[in-house]
Amino acid sequence: MLAVNSISLLCLCTLLLPSSTLAQPTQASGWQPLFDGKTLTNWQSTKFGGEGAVKVENGQVVLETGRTLTGITWTGPELPNTNYELVLQARRVEGRDFFAGITFPVADSFCSLILGGWGGTVVGLSSINSEDASQNTTSQSMEFEMGRWYNVRIRVTPAKIEVWLDDRQIIDQDLKGNRITIRMEMDPSTPLGIATWKTTGALRDIRLRRL
Repeated sequence: MLAVNSISLLCLCTLLLPSSTLAQPTQASGWQPLFDGKTLTNWQSTKFGGEGAVKVENGQVVLETGRTLTGITWTGPELPNTNYELVLQARRVEGRDFFAGITFPVADSFCSLILGGWGGTVVGLSSINSEDASQNTTSQSMEFEMGRWYNVRIRVTPAKIEVWLDDRQIIDQDLKGNRITIRMEMDPSTPLGIATWKTTGALRDIRLRRL
């Protein structure tokens, strides 16, 4: 009887624990949440000019369709520029262009991962040796389902940029001998930003860990 009561008490205590306490295993594994699911703390709406509204609802950041780009830019503590992984979930809510243009640091420069650009299907890095995601060797075509959440993982090391989509590696780009930059339009997204192009997108579960 005592054992049963102890188990029942443990279950009750677990239910009463605050969510921050239950999240400790994630933090202990090295992952740092960058979005709390409730506010834009440490983020700001990116000042592209002509951007759509940015709001937080139902645990996600919604980037509404703008005349061109709409996005959020990191304003919090300094983040690593190599030997790190960034993960997030993104989905296209409305529109036919990129629903996640993720700009991230790479050593002393920056790069952007484009998901669903150039009419809705182009995936790649912008830019490699001044060639954007529609032109360089990382360019590929993928169909994205409207409303579906996609898991994105970006790994940056001194040797390469690697990208996984739903646990399938889609990019393995060597850095040695290649010049990494971003398109001029994405400058306001640095040091870390996520944007859409004439498209409504949603983001959630944004996390980072050092390697």
